[in-house]
Formats: sequence, structure tokens, C-alpha cells
Amino acid sequence: MVRSCEGHTSTTGPDLRRIDLAAEAIRLTRSLHALLPDDSESAGLLALMLLTEARGPARTGPSGELISLADQDRCRWDTAAIAEGVALVTRALPRGPVGPYQVQAAIAAVHDEATSTEQTDWPQVLALYEVLERLVGSPVVALNRAVATAMVHGPAAGLAALAALADDPRLAGHHRLPAARAHLHEMAGDRERAIVDYRAAAARTSSLPEQRYLTMRAARLAAEPAPVAPEPKPEA
Repeated sequence: MVRSCEGHTSTTGPDLRRIDLAAEAIRLTRSLHALLPDDSESAGLLALMLLTEARGPARTGPSGELISLADQDRCRWDTAAIAEGVALVTRALPRGPVGPYQVQAAIAAVHDEATSTEQTDWPQVLALYEVLERLVGSPVVALNRAVATAMVHGPAAGLAALAALADDPRLAGHHRLPAARAHLHEMAGDRERAIVDYRAAAARTSSLPEQRYLTMRAARLAAEPAPVAPEPKPEA
């Protein structure tokens, strides 16, 4: 799984993805699944890898810049990999027992089958993250659940969920927490706090594409004209 994670998002260096590592991880997992065809978690792991790597071609622009999920050209996603991944997790889930790889694959499938961020079934994503959090208790899963909460119940609810993670030592120094907070502040229209958190997140990641993306988001918000306050209405 380490190869797959590093292949999907390199922790250091100029490139966002390591395509060679991702391909090798998928090859090895295919071999594992062939040896254990009735094991639902090996099927879930293969599905997860296929469904996340299917978005790979759209995750970067012409200059290698990171493109967020919301802004990706979904026509560039690998539909064959998505179909295979969806079929794998659809067969695996009813067999049980349900494990974290299957749930993560189910979340990825919801994203991959949606035609846009707005058309994503966010209540289902949130419900799946709640299941996943009970299975693994990871602060990164809790962070993702907070973002899904914001998509369902609004940014204030998501920010409240993120606030509960602020003192978790497992996230100390991690860029994902301020990055998520910046995104939700931007959703809420709080430009100043979003800028501060985007810059903080950029300072914490060693991935150059992520640094550039987060710095660009802060710069774009800083360059936007301040909203004009409405003129007071004359007294009757």
C-alpha cells in the first residue's frame, strides 16, 4: 500500500504522481487478488487502487500543476478502470466482512461515478466516512469526514468538526488540516482566514506541486477585490 500511496501523491519532489510505482502496486495487488479471489479486502484494495488511479491523467495540468477534484476534466478519467473498480467493490461488499479498503473503494466509486462535484452523492460519502472512521479511527479519515460534513451540512458544520481535530498529535505539523480548513473558510466566504490557512498548509508540505497549488489558492484570494459593503438605506 505504501507504493500505491507514494505513486498517487509523491511526498517529495517536483512531480505529483509516480506512475511507475502506482502501476507496480496495481500489478502486485492483481496478483494477490488472483491468489485470494474470495478475500473481500484484497478485492477492495484492488478496486481502491483502480478507482483512484483512474483520475490520474486529470490530476495535473500541462505544466504539472495540481488540479483539484472539483476542477478536473472528468472526460480524461479512465472509464475502463472505473468500471473494473466499481464491479470489484460491488461484488466484494455483500460477501463481507466489510473492511476499510472496501469502504474506501466505495467512497472512490461514488466520486468516480458522479458527473461533477455538485452531482456527487455527498450524503452517501458522509455515511461511508462515518463507517470508515468506526473501522480505523484515523485522524485523516476524520478530516475527510469533516469535509464531507461541510458538503452536506454547510462549511460551519465542517469547520466545527475540524476544530475537534486541532489538538490531535497525529496531525501535528501535517499540511492536510490547514488545507482542509482553508477550503472550508473559502466556502464560507472568509477570505482572510482562508489565505492564512492556505499559506500555512503550503509551508508544511514537501510536495512541490502541492506547495504551488496551495500558494496559488492563497494568492488568488488575496488578489480578489474586497467585497463592497451595501450602502445604508435612507431612513423613512
